Formats: sequence, structure tokens, C-alpha cells
Amino acid sequence: MMLASFPAPRPRIPMHTLVLLRHGESQWNRENRFTGWVDVPLSEKGMGEAREAGRRMRERGLEFDAAYTSVLKRAIKTLWIALEELDQMWIPVVRDWRLNERHYGALTGLNKAETAARHGEQQVLIWRRSYDIAPPPFAADDPANPTRDRRYAALAASEKPLTESLATTVARVVPYWESTLAPRVRRGERLIVAAHGNSLRALIQHLDRLSEQQVLGLNLPTGIPLVYELDAGLKPLRSSYLASDEEVAAALSAVASQGKAR
Repeated sequence: MMLASFPAPRPRIPMHTLVLLRHGESQWNRENRFTGWVDVPLSEKGMGEAREAGRRMRERGLEFDAAYTSVLKRAIKTLWIALEELDQMWIPVVRDWRLNERHYGALTGLNKAETAARHGEQQVLIWRRSYDIAPPPFAADDPANPTRDRRYAALAASEKPLTESLATTVARVVPYWESTLAPRVRRGERLIVAAHGNSLRALIQHLDRLSEQQVLGLNLPTGIPLVYELDAGLKPLRSSYLASDEEVAAALSAVASQGKAR
């Protein structure tokens, strides 16, 4: 009797889930001000965005083993609210300054549109979006520099910026990914990272192997989860926002227009 032969089942490709979440709108986002390392709260809209992020992830059935965020309250509270909506507030949460927003130096606190009107939109675009050109720095002894806060007291002087470009933000985010986050994802742990526009741009550039030129055009909406599915080597298989294309496009357009004179 001849037995029918069937093709051997294909081996299942290991899939690793990573979710990136830019914090909801902050009070200074609302006021269109350069924020950087200043610890400003979420706006009412931002808290609503965080709740919606949690609902979207719950509807997707996402579960996490651990969460990472910065030491800035707008990211921390976004994470809290989203995890509460997910009923996963019990998971371990790690806060680390290396996930902080880019430090905007002497631009910190200034209104972006007013700065564009004074210095020109092109100059503000360079400060906001160039890869390796940093805004004017704080003076070394300026008490307004947020790195003087006691939460950074244990950092070496070289770790306390007076200003940062995207390149110097990458230089602290990517080593943190490689040393701390990537090993956990590689083991199959499901992580959510709630952070900031530029620290997440730095991470996305590394994951997606974007060139310096490509990452300049990358904007991230506030409060919309970005889900990555990675292979065993942590190469992205696919990524998508948990929102409609129309919602994402509208949010990205709002982000892109922040540095224009009005």
C-alpha cells in the first residue's frame, strides 16, 4: 500500500513583538514650545491620547512582559494610562534617562513659530531636523539647564548635555537598545517603549536601517502605538500604526507644521 506523501511543514519563523509609543500631547506641545528635557505634564488631550492608545492595544490583544520609558513625566504618565487601559499595570517598568527626548539647548522653552519668525523657518528646520547640527547650547553654568535637576545627579559630566543633535541622541539610545532592550526582545519578551519623538526616531532609524537623510523626514504622531514584528535577528518583518491611514496622516501633518512661522 502506497502512503501519500505530504510536504514537510514549514518551520515557523520566530516573531518578536515590540511596541513604540510616543507620549501624548504635552502642555508645551500644545503651546508649540521646544521642550527637550524639561519635565512638563500631559495636556488633557494628551491624557485622552494615552487612554486611546491603551484601548487600541487592548483591542489588538497585545500583552507585555515589561515596559521602558524615560524619566520625564509626559512619557511616564502616558505609559501608566495606557497600561491601566490594558489592565497590565502590574508589569515591571524601567525608567532611564537615555530614553529622554533630545535636549534642545538654549531653544528650550521657546515658541517654535515665534522662533521661526525671528530666525527664519529654514534655520528652525535645521535646528529641528538636521542630523548632526545641534541648537545653540546652554552656558555651562546656566541654572535653567534641566540637566541640573537632581534626577541626573549621578550622571557623569559628559552625560549631561548642554544641547543635542539627533546624532548625539542616537549615540545614547542605540547603545541602550543593544545592551538592555534587544537581549530581552531576542529572548521572546514582549516590550513596550513609551518615549519621545526624537528618542524613538533614533531607535526607528536603527531598526529600519534608515540613512541619515531618510530619518530627517521621519515624524511620529503623539499617542498612536507603532507595532513592530521582528525576526530572530531583530530585523523588522513589518510595522504598522494602530490607527487608520487618515488618522496617522493628519497627526503627522500637525507635527511637521510646528516649526513654521504663523
